[in-house]
Amino acid sequence: MSAGNGERRGDFVRGPDRRSRSVPVDIDRRTNPRRTLGSTWIPLFKDVDEPVVMQALRECEVVEIKAGTALLRPGDINHNVYILLAGVLAAHLDTNLDLSQAITIPQGGCIGELSVIDGKPVSALVFAHTDVRLLVLTDDLFWYRLMVLPGVARNLMVSLTDRMRRTNQITLEAQREQLELVHLRKEIDFARQLQTSMLPLQRPMFPDRHDLDICGFMEPASNVGGDLFDAFFVDARHLFFCIGDVSGHGLASALFMARAVGLLRVLAMNTLAPDELLTNLNGRLCVGNDTNLFVTMFCGFLDIESGMLTYTNGGHCAPMVKTATGTAQLPLPKGPLVGALDGARYAQMRRQLDIGDTLFCYTDGVSEAHSPMNDEFGEARCVALLNRVDDGPIANLLDNIRQAVLSFTGTTVLEDDCTMLALKRIGLPQDRQDTPVN
Repeated sequence: MSAGNGERRGDFVRGPDRRSRSVPVDIDRRTNPRRTLGSTWIPLFKDVDEPVVMQALRECEVVEIKAGTALLRPGDINHNVYILLAGVLAAHLDTNLDLSQAITIPQGGCIGELSVIDGKPVSALVFAHTDVRLLVLTDDLFWYRLMVLPGVARNLMVSLTDRMRRTNQITLEAQREQLELVHLRKEIDFARQLQTSMLPLQRPMFPDRHDLDICGFMEPASNVGGDLFDAFFVDARHLFFCIGDVSGHGLASALFMARAVGLLRVLAMNTLAPDELLTNLNGRLCVGNDTNLFVTMFCGFLDIESGMLTYTNGGHCAPMVKTATGTAQLPLPKGPLVGALDGARYAQMRRQLDIGDTLFCYTDGVSEAHSPMNDEFGEARCVALLNRVDDGPIANLLDNIRQAVLSFTGTTVLEDDCTMLALKRIGLPQDRQDTPVN
């Protein structure tokens, strides 16, 4: 490791003046009491003739560097070798000032010796993490007074070898962390693909049906998200659907989301009462929930023959219903967050959906999206967009709303997961339609 010129008075200041009548002071009097042992505590002078070393060191300057100051920077030209007398000094191989990833200089250790040896610019950032005191060896003193002493060259080689080993260890650990990061990114990408495969993203979800148009959309704020939606027939007459938003973001929320979706698909096949379903789901999610995650959820069963919607809610945004007379929010039964409170109970309500009516569900990543002026997109904009919609496919409606959110925020970077689910009754089931007259 090379170092550079530390003679920058802007970077460090002299220690207290300890000279009297210009008479040099013994080096052991310019350090703390531990240093009264002479020069042998400094590894560079181990087993070296101490009186000769002390005589040479009388000519050296002791300097102080304040915490948070660089002694040497990459690219500096350095002409001094520094010996650390007190404080915490470290060499950083990059701009990361994390002390755990740096080469710390032990007290008595040298810094700057490589650039003095090879004459090349400094390659590392030498940074004071506390106030430090240093003994400054000029290159002339280093080469012509100290290196000629028996044992100094050997000690220097031992010190450099130890430094090289520590540098190699830090480099290997950094490479291992990089490999682990690459592996983690692959795992997260796999998790994203797996999560995506769990959601019914076909547009429309049931292309062979002529009585119902239903479509969903989910775009995570990070690689994996916590939002969910689902829709499937539990029998020939009843459609189950849901939309939810898991607290937080990232992998933990995605795993909780996957658990919720799996449980919903099992529970929905055993009841047509959404309040009972959500009560059971809440109890299951509370078990072993050490991460204290929860999910807001709206879910229901639609009788596709009668158009009767039976639904429940657990702390989720109120969906909107568009009819021939306009768009309004759906009244909601009160219900707590799902997975947050064991033993919680939920209620249900009913609403008739006529042919031509559209139910629009969303997460707060839509309504709470912010503009550059920090305004919220809000429910009113959703209502206006629904009122302007024509009789086109539901997928077009979701695309229009997503584009409106993009234009409103002025960025493609999401603050929160953005998820929507919409369904529209467009006719009666095939077996209920009148037989055409020949």
